[in-house]
Amino acid sequence: MDVVKTIEEQLSNNHIILYMKGSPNAPQCGFSAKTVQALMACGEKFAYVDILEHPELREALKSHSNWPTYPQLYVDGELVGGCDIVLDMYEKGKLQTLVKSDAA
Repeated sequence: MDVVKTIEEQLSNNHIILYMKGSPNAPQCGFSAKTVQALMACGEKFAYVDILEHPELREALKSHSNWPTYPQLYVDGELVGGCDIVLDMYEKGKLQTLVKSDAA
């Protein structure tokens, strides 16, 4: 399957998805770890993709999102941002609202 189609499928099939280095239980960078902590504190389930295991996807997603770094958080197919944005939103209570408000 084409890597762009894979990305589009992942985004459309998951309410919340995090493209990160490692996994939620074993993050491979501090930024991914902080982002996971903020997401888990919201209490919502989320999907993740370990970009270290998928180098083609890692490069394609940078072009797709026009965002050069990881982690990348998406809610309902829309890029929310990386670690700094997610942490800022969490501290202001906006992340909790975003991930819960659209839950079906």
